[in-house]
Amino acid sequence: MAQALLLAFQTPEGGFALGHVQQMAGDVAFKDALRNTILLILLIVPLQTTLALIMALLIQAGLRGSGLFLYIWTIPLGISDLAAGIVWLSIFTERGYLNSFLRDIGLIQRPIPILSYENPQGLFLAVAVAETWRATAIVMVILVAGLQMIPRDYVEAAEVFGPGLWQRVRYVILPLLRPSLQVALILRTILAFQVFAVVIALAGRVMPVLAGEAYFWYGSYRNPNVAAAYAVLILFISIANTVLYLRALRTREEEVAL
Repeated sequence: MAQALLLAFQTPEGGFALGHVQQMAGDVAFKDALRNTILLILLIVPLQTTLALIMALLIQAGLRGSGLFLYIWTIPLGISDLAAGIVWLSIFTERGYLNSFLRDIGLIQRPIPILSYENPQGLFLAVAVAETWRATAIVMVILVAGLQMIPRDYVEAAEVFGPGLWQRVRYVILPLLRPSLQVALILRTILAFQVFAVVIALAGRVMPVLAGEAYFWYGSYRNPNVAAAYAVLILFISIANTVLYLRALRTREEEVAL
């Protein structure tokens, strides 16, 4: 981190200036990379948290076969980012599984160019789907662990007094699950700012993201200073989001301590 800060702000003469940051801000792909990264986070983090909570509640309910579902849902945890991108590439290409299936059942006559550069919305949704599938499991595991820490007496008392499932989730489970939600959201948002391999596999440079631009400035353009500026920007935004989550999801004990 210290080396990244030096690279981002240090001049060739040994002084400090904002020249590399200005070069980053003037990069032709900077605005698109920032916008795409933020939009991805705004879409996938709430979606993944909701899906993970539903999955965790189903597992915690002890339904028949819930243990098997836990193993199936955690399969993506054992797959690397790039491998996940390649898996979904085989699904979304014009000759991929999705187009082949839709053509076989007669819904389409020609393949849908989901991953075409002329279809930016399709590219974005494909990346969002792939990233949601890849990383929902880590949020689910954290929430399952949090649910197991909730004393059973609280849930049983809520069931006795008769509120519906939504009321029990809203007024009993979610407040007690707040520490786990805090950890899950912080971790998932930080990792979402670093999304790179899935985007490269599905969209290449057609859909720039912040981590991807840091990679290209370092590896392709041989400019570690601008690459470090991108890295520092990701770091600062991640810190700001972490502080936001820590304040927004404070537990009652933390509020009393403050």
